[in-house]
Amino acid sequence: MLIKRNIQEKIENDLWKKKIVIIYGTRQIGKTTLVNQILKKYSENSGYYNCEESDVIEGLSAGTSTALKNFFGEKKLIILDEAQKIRDIGIKLKLLIDNYPEMQIIATGSSSFELANIINEPLTGRFYSYQLYPFSLFELKQIYSEVETNRLLERFLRIGLYPEIIKMGEQEAQKQISLIANNYLFKDIFTFQEVRNPEVLTKLIQMLALQLGNEVSFDELSNGLGVSIETVERYIVLLERAFVIFRLPAFSRNLRTEIKKSRKIYFYDCGIRNALIRNFNSLNLRSDVGALWENFCIIERMKANQRKDLSPNQYFWRTYSQKEIDYLEEQDGRLSAFEFKWSKKKTKIPQEFLDTYKNSKFEVVSKENYLRFLD
Repeated sequence: MLIKRNIQEKIENDLWKKKIVIIYGTRQIGKTTLVNQILKKYSENSGYYNCEESDVIEGLSAGTSTALKNFFGEKKLIILDEAQKIRDIGIKLKLLIDNYPEMQIIATGSSSFELANIINEPLTGRFYSYQLYPFSLFELKQIYSEVETNRLLERFLRIGLYPEIIKMGEQEAQKQISLIANNYLFKDIFTFQEVRNPEVLTKLIQMLALQLGNEVSFDELSNGLGVSIETVERYIVLLERAFVIFRLPAFSRNLRTEIKKSRKIYFYDCGIRNALIRNFNSLNLRSDVGALWENFCIIERMKANQRKDLSPNQYFWRTYSQKEIDYLEEQDGRLSAFEFKWSKKKTKIPQEFLDTYKNSKFEVVSKENYLRFLD
């Protein structure tokens, strides 16, 4: 059974509005499957173009809007898959949308749209963009009941939710997610950016994986890797733009005791994280279960917010006296605070937080109530 992605309907609602639609996401995340599902609804006067094919690259090498239009002929819906492979694609997309607004172009990019500065100046105000995540638990409702989801929860934390591995057996899934992590994840970074020390990038991402759930010090990373802080910061930005990791900043408004300039770093998929440190052990054999659960809940919440068209500011909170809250959302001037607990433990919200942010709400997210948190 083909699982329909949450953003498909949103994308279809944005078609034919004289805007280019751009879909971001890492390789193997399901972009091609998604655009082909959309293409099926517009089979007449439409075309799919794999921009990694030499004939497509050659056909789109033209520098004028007329020549580009001639390449597509009378097609009205154009899919450009992995469009970052086309030189000056931003300028070419601008020429097409400006001169042929009746055309609808959907372009996908495995992160390197941003890495190559493709959508900077040329397409300002001319596009809608979407990020495609690994499967969400909400999407998996199409094939799993709530009981089945609960049974599979530990597997999701260990092996992740990349589309290709969902129906695979345990060993095959471990092998495949490891292949994605080691062979595909950094491909576009190495292609489009000058990375002088690939081994440093690899070691950096492994260090970040081992520090999951903890505050990350660029100074410590710099010392551990033997490179400058500037190099660490640059590589982390590249990994963010490649949709491998994301960061949460510290929240601070009123208290002197609040940590202000700090960050935590998480992974878009727990399976990728575990593959990078080569650890798919059962949860009862691990010391990082709390951090995995925290990562899993935060990224699933991000998927849920995307589905609901919500864009809250996201933070963690901590004081110098070690009082902390795992995750905060700020939406419409209101704070929502969440603690993530895999094991059954009583948790109290820090009194300093309650006293300072009186209109905030607080919730503990556990195995017992996580589906409500993510619904």
